[in-house]
Amino acid sequence: MRLIVPDRPTGRLTDAWRTCVGTGRFDLALRRDYQDSLALVQRDIGFRHIRGHGLLSDGVGVHRPYEWRGERRVRHAFTYVDQVVDAYLDLGVRPFVELGFMPSALASGDQTVFWWRGNVTPPRSFTEWGDLVRATVAHLVDRYGLDEVRGWPIEVWNEPNLTDFWRDADQAAYHRLYEVSAHAVKDVDAALQVGGPALSPGADEWWEPFAEFVADRDVPVDFVSRHAYTSGPARHVPFGTRQALAPAAELLEQFAAPRRRLAGTALADLPVHITEFNSSYRPDNPIHDTAFHAAYLAPVLAAGGDLVDSFSYWTFCDVFEEQGVPTALLHGGFGLLTHRQVKKPTYHLYAFMARLGDEVLARGPDHLVTRHPDGRIAVLAWAPADVTGREPAPERHTVALSVPIGGPGTVSAFLLRRSVSEDAGNAWAAWRELGSPQSPRPRQLDALREAAEPARAHRALPVTGGRADVDLTLTRHEVTVVELTPVVDETPPWWDDRLLDPPGEPSTGGPQSGEPATGPASEERR
Repeated sequence: MRLIVPDRPTGRLTDAWRTCVGTGRFDLALRRDYQDSLALVQRDIGFRHIRGHGLLSDGVGVHRPYEWRGERRVRHAFTYVDQVVDAYLDLGVRPFVELGFMPSALASGDQTVFWWRGNVTPPRSFTEWGDLVRATVAHLVDRYGLDEVRGWPIEVWNEPNLTDFWRDADQAAYHRLYEVSAHAVKDVDAALQVGGPALSPGADEWWEPFAEFVADRDVPVDFVSRHAYTSGPARHVPFGTRQALAPAAELLEQFAAPRRRLAGTALADLPVHITEFNSSYRPDNPIHDTAFHAAYLAPVLAAGGDLVDSFSYWTFCDVFEEQGVPTALLHGGFGLLTHRQVKKPTYHLYAFMARLGDEVLARGPDHLVTRHPDGRIAVLAWAPADVTGREPAPERHTVALSVPIGGPGTVSAFLLRRSVSEDAGNAWAAWRELGSPQSPRPRQLDALREAAEPARAHRALPVTGGRADVDLTLTRHEVTVVELTPVVDETPPWWDDRLLDPPGEPSTGGPQSGEPATGPASEERR
């Protein structure tokens, strides 16, 4: 059945889907491969902010205690901070600042997380922690300007509800950390944005106590944050993980949870930021590399902005070392890009989103129809992804639309289509066909980059009564973006397509206007 797309918009497509993106630890941004990947992502997608762990960890070298004349002192050094933030701003992306993890010289214990050993214990001196936060934020303001840094959200810690990320998942200790941190940020400038608590899935019971704590003690909160993942328990294999997934709608349920749980509290009307989301929470799950993954997340990108102010894909590239240095180019990393900038299908989902217009004309379980200010129509469509595996995925899925296009007198529209699927724009499939090379040679890398490009097609569509029929047949796990542009025919009156016929062959075309040809060329052909 053909869906009649209305001419009047039903809403607006916000930038929530690209307001932020995740990254590996802060100091990885010093690497060339990382910066090359971020430059490509910014060219094709254009994220607004970037968030990752480790700003205050030892590898960045901010907290530098020393002794002088028998007294312990602390120097705050920003050598690497400046290099990273300068690079971000040069590439058109701003920090979404995460305050963490604990510098080892300030930590109250030696518990760490990840291969790179981020310390996750509370500070042994909350006063010194406050000084560290205050000095860091003041330096950013001094270097980049108050107006600029006021636009950078500052989040306190990461997933304190998990014992892996906060010793004993001590809620009271986190509340104290949040209080000291928030006041330190506001000491620099009252208009700076600070928030938390950056909860993992399955921690909704933390919301009400957090709201009560900050209200009772008059602690500033400018936004609330949480994370969203849909994978089940991990089944480990050498250098990899396998996990079952919940339906993608579960991500949207998690997006909606903070506002639902905070209704009626002092935090009810605050912005909500999903500062990490993905299918699997593991950086070694091959699902991240597949065409299935793009189709799985398409409805989330299409609808997530109706629920939250931002949702940050974790992460933009595979320069990422939580479980150690990756052992193969395609290893199930979180990234939209592999090392060396091979695009995954989910990269193209984001690049397709960047081609959509601001006005939403229609949306459904397998499509989103938008319009640009200049009248162009952009349609994102996807073949639904089934996580149950109860039945084989259908080989074909159809979307039929009647789309409003052009003004009076428009008789044709130019259709340009880009697609990724199991058979197109699928670097994972090409890599497997190459024999899964751990370290692809230059020629293999070239082949993978070429195979990773989306399929493209174009044609003219007739427009009747201000409408064009768009009939899309999608293959298994396909995601496609279709752009329709009203055609203004500027063909010269003397042009005749028959001029392109090879000599001595029967004519395959006629004058574009449909009228008999005239002029010297047509006379010669007679």
